Amino acid sequence: MEVEHPLPAADPRDDDGHAIRTGTLWSAIAHIITAVIGSGVLSLAWSTAQLGWIAGPVALLCFAFVTYISAFLLSDCYRSPDPVTGRRNYSYTDAVRVNLGSNNLKKFLLADSSGRKQTWICGLLQYLSFYGTGVAYVVTTSSCMRAIQKSNCYHKEGHKAPCRYGDTIYMLLFGVIQIFMSQIPDFHNMAWLSVVAAIMSFSYSFIGLALGLAKTIEDGNIKGSIRGVPADSVAKKLWLTFQALGDIAFAYPYALILLEIQL
Repeated sequence: MEVEHPLPAADPRDDDGHAIRTGTLWSAIAHIITAVIGSGVLSLAWSTAQLGWIAGPVALLCFAFVTYISAFLLSDCYRSPDPVTGRRNYSYTDAVRVNLGSNNLKKFLLADSSGRKQTWICGLLQYLSFYGTGVAYVVTTSSCMRAIQKSNCYHKEGHKAPCRYGDTIYMLLFGVIQIFMSQIPDFHNMAWLSVVAAIMSFSYSFIGLALGLAKTIEDGNIKGSIRGVPADSVAKKLWLTFQALGDIAFAYPYALILLEIQL
């Protein structure tokens, strides 16, 4: 009697032993848009005003160029040692470990542990940046909630009302929500979440653009100067300038998570 053998099950693993990636080009675009158009764009108008009409756009272009170059360099590190058939590096630290701790570079290092040390240092810097970004999002969220509360107070009580509110409760509330959301299993595979985030990113960017355009039309002229907003002293001007540069740099966090966006 002939025995029928069932067809072998499809291998659920990728060519390097990891789970098969299920993302598409559109889901990757949604992830990238969410990363590029973050909350940092909300402070670009203030930063440009502080730096002036020349230094402001130049700073924007310089940081954009640095991010562009960093993205290309990291893309070349996605597969190693061959950029087409090599093993995938699924994170920034994986790319650092392979490129700085590989056998090809060990002869240039003082010891075999140097590659691991450099990987640890680069990973620490990356996660410190993530931590700073997370803190910035918490502060931005609480400031926005407080601004909404003050706006409602002014509409009800008038613009001369002493509408003063704290933001600690909003920080705690946002942190609790973040902790709760991080416990959702397979959270990183929710493509629809990045689509919603991308739509929201475009939404508040266009809202800011519309508000600025409406204010310009209302005033009848374009305000600002080449030297930026004047300050009371040189020290304060330097402080505001460096703060503006920091805000612009914060608006370009895309390269840090490029390798983590899997297609």
